[in-house]
Amino acid sequence: MRAAGVREFGGQVEVFDLPEPRDPGPGEAVIEVVAAGVGNWDELVRTGEWKVGREAPMALGVEAAGRVVTVGSEVLGLTPGDEVLGHPVQLREQGCWAERVLVDAGLVVRKPPSVSWEVAGAFPVPALTAEQVLSESLELAEGDTVLVHGAGGTTGGLIVQLAALRGARVIATAGPSSAARVAEAGAAEVLDYHDSRWPELVRELTGGVGVDGAVNAARGGSSHAVLAVRDCGRLATITGDPPESVRGISVSDVYVRPDAAQLEELCTLLGDGRLRLSVGAALALADAATALERAMAGANGGPVVLLV
Repeated sequence: MRAAGVREFGGQVEVFDLPEPRDPGPGEAVIEVVAAGVGNWDELVRTGEWKVGREAPMALGVEAAGRVVTVGSEVLGLTPGDEVLGHPVQLREQGCWAERVLVDAGLVVRKPPSVSWEVAGAFPVPALTAEQVLSESLELAEGDTVLVHGAGGTTGGLIVQLAALRGARVIATAGPSSAARVAEAGAAEVLDYHDSRWPELVRELTGGVGVDGAVNAARGGSSHAVLAVRDCGRLATITGDPPESVRGISVSDVYVRPDAAQLEELCTLLGDGRLRLSVGAALALADAATALERAMAGANGGPVVLLV
C-alpha cells in the first residue's frame, strides 16, 4: 500500500510502499484512511523527538478519519463500513499517512455525518489538546477569565471556542488577519500580539489583576503570557516552553494524549455546529512533504489535511 513517511528519523518525507496491515487482534481494527491531519507535531515524529510506538522506516501521521475495513473478535460497537476518526497513539504498525492503518479500536469514535472528511481528519489532535488544556491543566470554570495567546492557529481557535462555550471570558492575542475570526469564535477582546505591550493591556482589561488562567499556543510565547496571569493563577503551554513558576502560578507543559470519551464529546459539539473548524489546505498523499512544510509555516488559515 502507498504511504508517506520517513525511511529514517530526520530524513525527508517521501512516498513509498509498505506492507498491508496484518489482520486485527481482538481489540483492534483496520481503517481505510480517507483524510489524515498534518500538524507541527508530525515534525516531532519525523525527527524522532516524539516517540509514538514505531521506529523508522514508518508512515507518519497521528490522526485520521476513514472507514472501518475489519475489526477484531472483541471489538464491540464498530462494524465494517462505519465512518470513524481518531488519534490512535501509540501506533500499532504504521502512522496514518497511509491507505490503511491498524489501530486500537478503543481510540476511534464515529464521525458525525454532517462533518466533512477533511475536517474530521484534522480534528482529533487539536481538539483533544484544547480539551485537555482547559479541563485538566487550567480546570476552567464558568466565569473565569482566560487568555489564549496565539488564538489565530487551529488549536488556539478551538481553545477559544471551548472556553467561550463553558462560560469563560476569553481574552485572545492574534495577528490582524485573524482578529475577526478569533472574535467570532468567542473572544471578548482580541489584542494584536505584534504590540509588545499586550501583557500589560491584558492586565488593564482585568482591572490590573490578571487573568485566572492562560494558554500559550505561540512558539516561544509562554514567558510573555505568564506576565498576564494573576498571582496564584494557572498557565498551560502547548509549545514545549514552560516558564519558571512565579508569584505562585502553576505551570503545565501539555502534550496531547488519546482519549476516546473526550473525543466523542468533542465530535458531538462539532456535529451540532457548536464547534467549527475550517481546513486551510487539502493535498494529495504524494504532496505530504509540502503539506508538512505548510503546517510548520503556520500561515494557512486552518489545518492542513492529506486526502488519501
